[in-house]
Amino acid sequence: MNYLDKVNKRTIEYFEILEPNFPEWLLDYINTPELLNQQYISITCGTIYSDLFESSYFFSSLDHSIAVALIIWHFTHDKKQTLSGLFHDIATPVFKHCVDFLNGDYMSQESTEDLTNEIISNSKEIMALLERDNIKLNEVDDYHKYPIADNDTPQLSADRLEYSLSNALLTYNKSNIEDIKEVYSDIEIQEDENGIEELGFKTKRIARKFVKFTSELSIIYREDRTRYSMQFLADIIKKLNDEKIIDKKDLYTLKEEDIIKIIDNSKYSDVFNIWKNAKKVKSSNEQPKNVYYVHHGAKVRYIDPLVNRERISKVCKISKDMIDNNLSYDMSNYVYLDFNF
Repeated sequence: MNYLDKVNKRTIEYFEILEPNFPEWLLDYINTPELLNQQYISITCGTIYSDLFESSYFFSSLDHSIAVALIIWHFTHDKKQTLSGLFHDIATPVFKHCVDFLNGDYMSQESTEDLTNEIISNSKEIMALLERDNIKLNEVDDYHKYPIADNDTPQLSADRLEYSLSNALLTYNKSNIEDIKEVYSDIEIQEDENGIEELGFKTKRIARKFVKFTSELSIIYREDRTRYSMQFLADIIKKLNDEKIIDKKDLYTLKEEDIIKIIDNSKYSDVFNIWKNAKKVKSSNEQPKNVYYVHHGAKVRYIDPLVNRERISKVCKISKDMIDNNLSYDMSNYVYLDFNF
C-alpha cells in the first residue's frame, strides 16, 4: 500500500507548502505497517465524532507526523532529525491523547511516548531501513533531543508549528491557504534567549497573525467540551477494558472505527450516542448530582514565538494581550451532559 495514493488532495496541497520538493527517501519509511496504522487515528483525539465540535476534516496522526517531518526537512535537510519527527507519534493509540486521560496524564499528555523505542525496534521493516541508511535507533527514537523538532512550551518547534497550521487550515477553519503560506514563508531558524536553535519569525505583523489563531486554537484544545469529551472517551475505554471487552493492546492495533463499533455494540451505546449527538455541554461551579461529570484541568498548549530573537510578548502588546487572554481561560467548572453510566 502506498500512502500517497490515498491521501486527501487538500492535505497534499498543504504538504506542498511545507516542502515543495517531497523527499522521496521518506516514502519507504512512511509505507511501513507501523506508520500506516497511524492513518486511521484522527488528530482530534476522538472529538471529530461528536456534534459538539464543528470539525469534520479527517487529518490523521500519520498526516501530522509526515507534516512534522516535512517541516524539519525543509529547515534542516537532516535525515536523523526528520525521521525523529516522522516517528514521534508512532506509539499513538486510537483517540490519541484520550489514552493520556485514561492513564491520568491529562496535564502533560505524554504517557504513550514511552512505547516509541519499542515499536520501532520491533519493526523489521523500519530497522532494515535504518540499517540501510546507516542510522542508529537512538538517533531517531526521541525527537525531544532535537530543538527544531520539539522544545518546551511556549517555544515554537516543528511539532507545535504543524498542529497549529493544520488545525487552523483544515480542522477548525481558523485560517486560509494564503495566510498559511504567508505565515510559513516568514519562518526561519533563529536562536532563543539561551542560544538554542528555534523556529522564529522575521516579521512582527505575521507573527501576530500566528499568535491570533494559535491562541484561539489553544482554548479549543482545553475548553469544557474538549476536556469533557476526552475524559468521557477515556472512561468508556476503561470500562470496556475492565469488563475484558477490549484489551489495551487493541488500542494500538485496531482502527478508531473498530473501537466505535465495539462501543456501539456495548451497554454504553446509549450514552455514547447522547455524546455524539450533543450540541453543547453544560457547566456549573457546583458539583452536579446524578450525572456523569468532568472536573479537572488539561494541558495548556500555547505559543509565544520569537520575532528576530525576541519573544513577541516582549515586543508586541497586542500579542501579549491575546496570549494572556488565552492563559486566563477558566477550567474550574464541573462539565456534564444529562446522563450517567
